[in-house]
Amino acid sequence: MMMLQRLMKRAVLEKNVGYKCRSFSQLAQTQSTYSENDVVLPKMPPFDYSPPPYTGPSAAEILQKRKDFLSPSMFTFYKNPLHLVDGKMQYLFDEQGRRYLDGFGGIATVCCGHCHPDVVEAIINQTKRLQHSTILYLHHAIAEFAEALAKKLPGDLNVVFFTNSGTEANELAMMMARLYTGCHDIISLRNAYHGNAAGTMGVTAQSNWKFNVIQSGVHHALNPDQYRGDFGSDGEKYAKDVQNLIDFGTCGRVGGFIAEAIQGVGGILELAPGYLPAAYSSVRKAGGLCIADEVQSGFARTGSHFWGFENQGVVPDIVTMAKGIGNGIPIGAVVTTPEIAQVLTRSSYFNTFGGNPVCTAGAHAVLKVLEKEKLQENAFVVGSYLKQRLTSLQDKYEIIGDVRGRGLMLGVELVTDRQLKTPAKAETVHVMDQMKELGVLIGKGGFYGNVFRITPPLCFTKEDADFLVDAMDYTMSKI
Repeated sequence: MMMLQRLMKRAVLEKNVGYKCRSFSQLAQTQSTYSENDVVLPKMPPFDYSPPPYTGPSAAEILQKRKDFLSPSMFTFYKNPLHLVDGKMQYLFDEQGRRYLDGFGGIATVCCGHCHPDVVEAIINQTKRLQHSTILYLHHAIAEFAEALAKKLPGDLNVVFFTNSGTEANELAMMMARLYTGCHDIISLRNAYHGNAAGTMGVTAQSNWKFNVIQSGVHHALNPDQYRGDFGSDGEKYAKDVQNLIDFGTCGRVGGFIAEAIQGVGGILELAPGYLPAAYSSVRKAGGLCIADEVQSGFARTGSHFWGFENQGVVPDIVTMAKGIGNGIPIGAVVTTPEIAQVLTRSSYFNTFGGNPVCTAGAHAVLKVLEKEKLQENAFVVGSYLKQRLTSLQDKYEIIGDVRGRGLMLGVELVTDRQLKTPAKAETVHVMDQMKELGVLIGKGGFYGNVFRITPPLCFTKEDADFLVDAMDYTMSKI
């Protein structure tokens, strides 16, 4: 800690005497052999970009405005909230120009990199021509992106409905399933998170994210949790609970089943192998539709496949998506079959901003970048390497109870007792805070708030992975 303080003081001194102010991480690069008590700091990879000077309000002023004018439910990471003003690819910059490696990607949202030039160009060009009209008129951007998106999905999943968020996409998917089947009951998983509107809060199954409002017709099945679950990695045993819910909790028929292939907010929990095929079978026999929530695991993030559900060898009836679809643009989508899509013609369905030309033009550019730069392949290669390195830390530190996930959607669960799997919540917060001081940003989640969520932009490199793990290693060595 003394060393950190000395380096920060040096940065201030350089700024005061007229030198270009460098971040702590940049100073560390020039002093990779600098040591105090023989300690070597992790080294951030070089990056050829310097943000323009920031001249806006200070972090303290912004924080005060948030307190005065924004929702009291809003919260921030870190003891000293981070004030970010600039981003480029896998890096973010604060108001002082200090660089951070983004290991969180805006909650698995930034897939091809912050301010990717191709995406920025598409957004600017479309904004100059037409920012918004209405889907009651024709526009090429929505049609072209819908066509390109449909080609990325299997089977007859080729009808696209655009929304503004993942919550809205899941709400629409559930409504369509209920209309199509004529049944109200929906099955979801314990520990799931699907959004914070009325219907999606119902299928969400963590008390942390639920309010005391009416949530009817929802049944929560046993979670196929390979780390804490009773049946380990036997997905078929967990899936029997879905059939039990149908037999004993419903009339024998259901409207649908919704699940993430890898639970994001739930702590990067990958469903036990074989679970979705068995669960889908039970649901379809009961007349229900199967909904794949790909809000976080979609768009090449898992590396091995473009969609998370493909890792379980299933084809859903409805797929929902957001986050990575737009690289930060507020857009979501529901994709289903022509037959199921017909249910929305029974009355009038309309979305003012769904399919906005700026959003669809930007999202189409995202899809092109993913393909042109082979970011799915990169997610697999770098993600596998990163997971291997994180697993090596698990061998080194007893506090790491589990390393899981795939591609660039990885989780590290901290526990104070490996046998009892006691959540190490305070330690998780501490490590995150100290990693931030070293220049690495990661997220956290899980019901107990003790799981690191590592979901960086898919342009992440092996050098970035090394720096992230080295920063975690250095921090944990100080606990």
